[in-house]
This record gives sequence, C-alpha cells and structure tokens, in this order.
Amino acid sequence: MISTRTITDLQEDYKNGKITPEDVIEEIIEQAAADEEKNIWISPPSMEKIYPYLEKLKDMNREKAPLWGIPFAVKDNIDVAGVPTTAGCPDYAYTPAKHSTVVKRLVESGAIPVGKTNLDQFATGLVGTRSPYGETHNSMQDELISGGSSSGSAVAVARNQVAFSLGTDTAGSGRVPAALNGIVGFKPSLGAWSTKGVVPACESLDCVTVFSHTLEEALMVDAVVRGEDPNNPWSKAIRKPIPERPEKILIPQEEPTFFGPFAEEYKTAWEKTKCKLQQLHIPVEYVNTDILSEAASILYGGPYIAERWTALGRFLENNPGSSFPVTEQILRSGSGDNYDASSVFQAMHRLQEIKQEVKKLMENAILAMPTCGGTWTREQVRENPIQTNNDMGRFTNHCNLLDLSALAVPCEEAGKNLPFGVTLFGLADKEGLVLGTGLAFKGDTSVLESVSSRHTTPVAVCGLHMRGFLLEKQMHEHGAVFVKEAKTASKYKLYKLPTTPEKPGLIKQDEEGDAIHVEVWDMPLETFGAFTSKIPSPLGIGKVELEDGSEIPGFICEEYGIRGAEDITSAGGWHQVVTI
Repeated sequence: MISTRTITDLQEDYKNGKITPEDVIEEIIEQAAADEEKNIWISPPSMEKIYPYLEKLKDMNREKAPLWGIPFAVKDNIDVAGVPTTAGCPDYAYTPAKHSTVVKRLVESGAIPVGKTNLDQFATGLVGTRSPYGETHNSMQDELISGGSSSGSAVAVARNQVAFSLGTDTAGSGRVPAALNGIVGFKPSLGAWSTKGVVPACESLDCVTVFSHTLEEALMVDAVVRGEDPNNPWSKAIRKPIPERPEKILIPQEEPTFFGPFAEEYKTAWEKTKCKLQQLHIPVEYVNTDILSEAASILYGGPYIAERWTALGRFLENNPGSSFPVTEQILRSGSGDNYDASSVFQAMHRLQEIKQEVKKLMENAILAMPTCGGTWTREQVRENPIQTNNDMGRFTNHCNLLDLSALAVPCEEAGKNLPFGVTLFGLADKEGLVLGTGLAFKGDTSVLESVSSRHTTPVAVCGLHMRGFLLEKQMHEHGAVFVKEAKTASKYKLYKLPTTPEKPGLIKQDEEGDAIHVEVWDMPLETFGAFTSKIPSPLGIGKVELEDGSEIPGFICEEYGIRGAEDITSAGGWHQVVTI
C-alpha cells in the first residue's frame, strides 16, 4: 500500500511540481490492478476513460478549480457520463449520457472520476457481500466484511487508491463502511446534495455521501457539491455549515448491545469512546434512545420498505433471476401484498410525532452512538445474511427517517486491524454542531476555543434566559452559545421577584450567602449591548463571582427590587423553584 493520498497532500505536491495528475492516475491504475482480488471496482480505473479529464485540466484555471487534479471514486449507482451504471446488477445496467449533478459539480471543480465502485446490489444492504461482482474485502483484514452498501467506495479511500469517494446513504450506507475501514463518512442533511442521476433506493430518504481521510477534506467536497438543484425535486437550499460548539453531547443511557465475534472488543471500544467524549469539555447528558429504535423499525419492518419496491419492483418482475436472492427477498417484502395505503399513512403520522420529540431532545445538541452493531467475517454473513445485516444497522436506520445529518468518525481501534467508529448525529439545520464536535473529537479543539477567542464575553444567567425557559430564545437571537453549568461563590441570595412573569433576583451578600446554580454562555461583544438594553429593572448586568473565584458579567438585582419578594436561596437555583 502506498502512503496516504489525501487532497491536501496532492495539492501541495502539484503546487511544488513534485507530481502531475498523469503520474497519480498511472499509480492508481497500478494499485487497482494489484488490489483486484478485493473486488473494489465494477468499472476499474483505466487511462482510456480517464484521459479526457486529464486533457480538460490543461485548459482549466487552477486558481478557480478547488479540486484540480484530485482523483475520486463513484459508487456504481451514481451516474458518470459514458460509464455504465449497474447498481450492482448486470441486467439493470445502462450507460448515461450525462453526469449526475454531484459528479458534474466535482468535475467542474477539477476533480477526476477514476472509476465506478462495487456495492451491495441496489444499495440494499450494510454488509458489502451482496454483489455479483464479488464480495468487497475489508481494507485491513480480508476475511472481514467491508460494510455496505457503499463498500467499494469506502475501501478505495482506505486503500489510498483515491483521495475521496462518493457513496449513498439510505439506512447507513455512507457511515457503516467508513467505520469498518477506519475513515470518515459524512452524510449531509436530506436534500443538501442533489440526488439527480442516482439510482433510487428509497427516493424520499436517499442521500449522496462522501468518504475521506479527514473531516476537513470531506468539507472541501461539501463546499463544491452542496447547493440547490432546480432539476431535482428532492433538492433543498441548505446553507454551507460552519463548525460550531454544541450545548451538550447526548449519549444513550442504555448500554448498546453488540453482536458478532468481536462484541466484547466493540463494547470496550465504546467505553473508551465515551470517556473521550467526556473530555471535550462539553456537557454530556445520558438520554433514553428507545424512540430512535422505534423510528428505525419503520424503515425495514414497516411500510417504508414499499418505497424500495416502487423503485425496483417492475424491473424485478420483468427480469426474474436477475437479482441476488436475499436482495429480492427484502425488496419483495415491500410489495403491495404486505402493506396497504392505510398502513403507510399510519407510519407517516407516527414518524412525524417522533420527529417532533427528537427535535426537542436534540435542539442545539448532538447525539453520539456507535456506528455499527458489530462486524463479522464474510463467511459468517453468507451463513446468516438477514440477521447480521439487521444487527449492523441498529444504530443507523433511524437517521434519514428523522432527517438528521450524520458524521462517522474513526475511534481507537477495538483490536489490531479492527476499526471502531462513532457517529455524531444532528438536526438537519444544525449540521455545524456535528462538524464542530467531529473536529474536536479528532483533536482540533479550535472550534470549541473559538467561542472565547472571538470577540465575545461570558454571561452568567440564572433565570428566564437559561435553557428551556421563556427567554432562552433571546440568547440565541444575540448569537450566544451555551458553555457550561456552574455555581456562584457561596456569597449570594436568590429571590423570586413579584413581577409578571415571575423571575429571580440574584444579590451578593457580605455574609450568610449560598452558592446558586447558573449557566455560563458566551455572547459576541457586538450584540452584548443590544442584549443588555432589553433587561428590565430591577435587573441588570454586573460582575458575578463563580465558585472557582473568577468574576464574569451576569444577571444581578438591585436592592430595591426585593421588596415583597420571596427568599428562595435554600432551593439553590431557579430550576428547583420553577418547572419548565
């Protein structure tokens, strides 16, 4: 295996004249041939197919082409002009005249599509063994599965044959192969990347995804590909995400169940991962995730499977024997004999209720879960194809149904050459929180420190501006970011003021005070003045001393304001007095 071929490495070498795109392509062709037995490619790299892209680079302005000369692989359910699209089924194959939207945008940026990669047939599977083009081998241990359905795309990156690759994700296919091969998998929010020119699986849930060596490089691809497509009815105008600090990290309170021969190793790796998450200095909260499992069951155990049959049923009926038996078995479970229109609407209505609950749970937070339920040898999956696939998707299937963005990042290995990964989930309009946490998890804490390094000020709040209360929205309106929960020094009294609505008044004492619960937020200085102007008397902003001895701006009350007020100091904070 050659040294890591990353976008940044190639760009530096091109700039310094150490290598040319032709050199890179020749090396890729050689390595693809050397790795032929791993079944990575359906349409492997060849100079004949790639040469026209190399020629176009000569006339391209490199300064305006952010991915000039960068090789990438394309999952073979995504159209590349002039190259057959098989979706993992020879009888289904067709040769498109045009690129898919995502490939077109990448090519216009100077990137080079070098070939089409293997996949679980019709993107139905999470294991990487359901292809007539051969089982894609794990990049580190041949006998293990590679994960699916974007198996070849992930392994092409992990084996350093390309700098990045495109996959798709309906139930976890852009995340599971990343975890099993020790790389990054980014699944943007539904509609952020166009699916025009992509063979549909569940069209309302399908996403195009990227595999890369680093999150930073996944974001380079995102910057090129993201954008509304007027020719794609599922496309949305979702702005480019900016990495941000979440208010908290949510972790399942129930211990995940792992499966397969490495269940114990996975369990140990998850415990280590939780410890690492807790060291990011972001509040961690353990939550019940049963509702996510309920949502996940709708995808394959409910009427949503009918959408897969809608996309492929006619082909299967007209071409008996063309598909893998296990694939056809799954797809036929969505035929009209199993579900009626009423069951579809019942599922839609329940899913909408779950979405509302999840939105409340994850507002300004990210959820961290193991990416995979386990891993197996390819032989073990062949012996029990349905159950192993189901167990693989236990932590992934809920994602697109709930319109979440997701980032799969590698963690410390569970064993020698045994990758383990975690997925960070965020609401569709909170992709920046996922990215910020991902960068911090991989060691780049600048996004977390940037809250204080930018022109901001900490603010201690003790009442209606705390999370969950009436005026929390004012904090967000003024660009504030929650940092942590804290306590004051033991020098304060807290009063319930006789106002409408009721609010607390915090007053520092010369003696006989107590520690009061507060929240610390960071607010941009440019909005701080406007924020303070909205604070009604007798409240105001002054210096609040915290239990560690530091003093920061925060809410205080003037003495006259406590006339007729109730002393609630013994409660320890506003949360203990008023129920949200």
